[in-house]
Amino acid sequence: MQSERPSRPIVLTMGDPAGVGPEIIAKALMQRPEWGQRVLVAGDVPSLKRAQALLGAGPEWVEVSDLNAWLHVPVGAPVVIQACALHEPVSWGGISASAGRAAADCIAWGATAVLAGRARALVTAPIHKEALHAAGVPYPGHTEMLQALSAAYAGVSSDRMPVRMMLSAPGLRTVLVSIHVALREAIAAVTFDQVLETLRITADYFARHGLPQARIAVAGLNPHAGEGGLFGREELEVIAPAIAAGRDRGWNVSGPYAPDTVFMRARQGAFDAVVAMYHDQGLIPVKLMGLEHGVNTTLGLPLIRTSPDHGTAFDLAGTGQASAASLLAALDEAWQTAARSPGPGEL
Repeated sequence: MQSERPSRPIVLTMGDPAGVGPEIIAKALMQRPEWGQRVLVAGDVPSLKRAQALLGAGPEWVEVSDLNAWLHVPVGAPVVIQACALHEPVSWGGISASAGRAAADCIAWGATAVLAGRARALVTAPIHKEALHAAGVPYPGHTEMLQALSAAYAGVSSDRMPVRMMLSAPGLRTVLVSIHVALREAIAAVTFDQVLETLRITADYFARHGLPQARIAVAGLNPHAGEGGLFGREELEVIAPAIAAGRDRGWNVSGPYAPDTVFMRARQGAFDAVVAMYHDQGLIPVKLMGLEHGVNTTLGLPLIRTSPDHGTAFDLAGTGQASAASLLAALDEAWQTAARSPGPGEL
């Protein structure tokens, strides 16, 4: 365990209090006590204490009123700030507007702290889209909300701050050109501009965080990457020109590669990341490699943000059975990324 706290914490948001977020946070801090020294949990204190009681063990939470008190908490105690107004406990496993509002308020608090340079990274426990909607939150999830908050902080519109999703499992990282759209729309989204933008965001992310010549492989859209145009011409007319334009800009990008082998090659160490053309093309191999250790990283934001690669798991909430492995992987990824790109109050 560390002998003292770092000058700036990682902010860990509670997620939906009706889901497994509070529970996996408490479990993560029990399993890896060093994280009690590194994170400030932005959440609802009674919800976190309820989760701690569910597990029946662990150190007592210390509540602080602001970030200035972070360094003065005794070593060994996990720290929480009341970052939302939850007036009464919510039922485990249920969708409610109050839970959605609490989750959104914690995200906003954490993002503001990181954007202001007072925390080094943001790690977010799972939220529920229907609960956000019930609370009147105008964003479907973390990515869109963080994009809007970051853009507003920078004084630009959200479309001036395009973002991409990177999913990671041990030995494999994939970045998606498109995310949650129908497959027909995803194919239509494979345009020169979209692919080139994805390459830029990916290359910029790795360059900012210590890997300026990251080896970025690009998957084709069609079987065998189109087989020279026999199975489709997107590789010849769209993807390859975007790759060439990326190389002209100094990025270490290559492809397009056959989608059925490029992920295996990346897993074997040939590439640092694979750009996939659509959601399932990129996520199936990552989740096959190990969903329990999966991490979601948002690229394109002026902050480091990771999250576990699973949802609120309402069916497990309140049972004590939810695994903290993916949350711990997200914490490790955020810490290591921040260490490669230290700012004020370096590690």
